Order: sequence, then structure tokens, then C-alpha cells
Amino acid sequence: MIAPVVDESAVRAALGEVFDPEIPTISILDLGIVHRAEVGSDGAIRIDLLPTFVGCPAIELIRSAVNDRLQSFGRPVEVSVSFEVPWTSDRISPEGRERLRRSGFAPPADIDAVHCPYCDSDRVAMDSIFGPTLCRSLFYCRDCRQPFEAFKPI
Repeated sequence: MIAPVVDESAVRAALGEVFDPEIPTISILDLGIVHRAEVGSDGAIRIDLLPTFVGCPAIELIRSAVNDRLQSFGRPVEVSVSFEVPWTSDRISPEGRERLRRSGFAPPADIDAVHCPYCDSDRVAMDSIFGPTLCRSLFYCRDCRQPFEAFKPI
């Protein structure tokens, strides 16, 4: 039996299969919270995650899911939470933004530029700056009358 190649691209591909527990339509890779993924000369896989906010309630679930997924490589895995650089909404990939929109979340935009993810209308009203998590706000579309959440631009 040939052991699978374990390099950064294989690790990143595996991380693309780990989904955000609060928004399971977007991977942590597309969400941009994977700051660093490397395979050391000792064979250990090291991952640094950037939480979207300090005190993110999902970070331990994500950390555990990353560890579980990478165990399949049969190497030591170290998953750390880093504040080396702040996470910003600019880190969300174009594919991630599209996945957010398709699942009913408005991708990050300036408050005046939020569009309804259902009908693309710009006639929206913020119901509350405080959503179910620190990184999201609640909106209402005046055209299709759908409530939706929007990621805050950070």
C-alpha cells in the first residue's frame, strides 16, 4: 500500500471539505479563516486559524473538525488559533461569496450596498445590526419581503 502524498495542496484540499458549523454551505477555506497550512520537515501538519471575531463561539468546533479531518493523513496534527493578523471579510473567496448568496446570506458589503440574496434588490432595510453571531446583521428585503442575514464587512 502506497502512503498518500501529504503536502500543502493535499492539506488545503482536505480543509476545503471542512465546513463552517454555523453556515454549512461554506468551507473554512472559502471563508478565509485558514491563515496557515503547512507540512513541516518532521511530517507534522500545522494549521493556524483566524477567528472571524475574538470570542467566536464556533472556533473550538472548527478546530476539532479540522483535527478530525486531517487525522486521516496519519501524521501529527497541530491546530492553533492565531491573532497574528485580523480576519477580514476580504478573505472570503469569490466562490465563498457565491455560496453565501445561494444559501440566503448576503456577502459582506458596505451597509448601503447590501443586496437581497434572493432577488438581488438593493431595497433592503437593516432590522438589527446584531445578528445571531457577532459577524452578521439582520436585514429585510422590501421587494421580495424575505428576511435574511448579511455578513458585516470587517
